[in-house]
Amino acid sequence: MKTEFEAVPLTKNESKKRFEIEVDGYFAFINYGETDNQIALVHTEADPELAGTGAAAAVVEKTLEFIKESGKKLLPFCPYVFAFIKKHPEWKIIVDEKFAAYDKL
Repeated sequence: MKTEFEAVPLTKNESKKRFEIEVDGYFAFINYGETDNQIALVHTEADPELAGTGAAAAVVEKTLEFIKESGKKLLPFCPYVFAFIKKHPEWKIIVDEKFAAYDKL
């Protein structure tokens, strides 16, 4: 994660069902679904003003850390999150082994 995002807090916006970070009034976020044991990440997006800044990668990394600390298992349905984990295989430890594409990570 780029250093300029390290101090930016992650918010779990339960009313919008998304994890988000805010940078200069703009948002990068991941839509999620949740059960008692799992968190499914469905879609990652950043406001156009944040394009190319690394904000999307930062919200992914912060969200993965949140899931790790929660003790829940991850279902990475979002292609961006899936690709992030493929690039950073140390995060595979939080992916639910029952996830259909687990062996492709």
